[in-house]
Amino acid sequence: MPSLSSSLNLGDLCILRLSALGDVCNLVPAVRALQKQQPGIKITWVIGRAEYNLLAGLEGVDFFIYDKKSGLAGMRALRKEIMDKRAGKPFDVLLHMQAALRASVLSRFIPAKRRIGFDAARAKDNQNWFVNEQINANPNVRVGQGFMDFVHYLGVAKTEPEWSIPVPEADQAVAKQLVAGLERYLVISPCSSFRKRNWRNWEDFVGWAEVIDYAQQAYGLTTVLVGGQTELEKNATAQIIKHSQSKILDLMGKTNLKALLAVIDGAELVIAPDSGPIHMAAARGKPALGLYATSNPARTGPWLDDYVVNRYPEAVAKYLKQPLETVAWGQRVRSPNAMGLITSQDVIEKLDLIAADLKLKKLSPKIPTRI
Repeated sequence: MPSLSSSLNLGDLCILRLSALGDVCNLVPAVRALQKQQPGIKITWVIGRAEYNLLAGLEGVDFFIYDKKSGLAGMRALRKEIMDKRAGKPFDVLLHMQAALRASVLSRFIPAKRRIGFDAARAKDNQNWFVNEQINANPNVRVGQGFMDFVHYLGVAKTEPEWSIPVPEADQAVAKQLVAGLERYLVISPCSSFRKRNWRNWEDFVGWAEVIDYAQQAYGLTTVLVGGQTELEKNATAQIIKHSQSKILDLMGKTNLKALLAVIDGAELVIAPDSGPIHMAAARGKPALGLYATSNPARTGPWLDDYVVNRYPEAVAKYLKQPLETVAWGQRVRSPNAMGLITSQDVIEKLDLIAADLKLKKLSPKIPTRI
């Protein structure tokens, strides 16, 4: 279905995307593309609380925060907040950019004239019931491109992705103090957020240690571990440090999301599974060495995925018993063992590729053996 706009004069636009950290990172280029083509456009974004903490201060965007734990009462409160602030005026356009039932129910509490959702193939959980327009079909694209499809539908020209996520000076100062004394470092975020039956973590702690030791010995890179303070993360941190022979800076639970962006700014690269930090790295223009086996990096990988370790095809063959070309786009491999297909040698090979592109001098060719 073609756009109903004959020219780009979109008026007052609202985006609905609550989560997750990586996804909201991938949505920012669509916002920047809108702003670039229609300067002064009024953009409102309904977003989750943690995601807001990452994007707070985004130029030209007003945020409304919805707490997913607040249920229907929170949805009614959000509608009242929106209506009070806007004196009852509906948005000209609502971009419903989260194909999930909770988000779709929430969308009905947001007043809008045009309600635009994904095309039929991407409109999961019956999202099409909650919108009056759908974007054009564009099969088998990554998540970030899916968000760009919304603004292309509205008539925005194709453009290179831009982010410019602001980091306050106070958070920059915190990050600078935390990494003080490190000449060159890489960031590792070993754990993704917990989701039921969605195994994305590489739990080969000896393998992590081998990568860390190799980075130190071969390129003089100190590893900085980042993440939260869940029991899963505490255990991963303890195991990685136990098996490594290198100096490691443990920043687990010591940064907020803005300070983490600043820590990433000073890093040579970021290594992580399919999670927020890998997309935050791409947003900061840093090499993102993503580790993928249970999800397809062609769909969920960072914008520039030249360095991704991709064991998804092998995982599909081994655990789904199907050829890659026969599985649905975005199909997850629901096996806790799939990430074990990744080896430390896989990661080291990509690290060498990044180091060559960054023109890092190699100090030692030795690859550490298992401890």
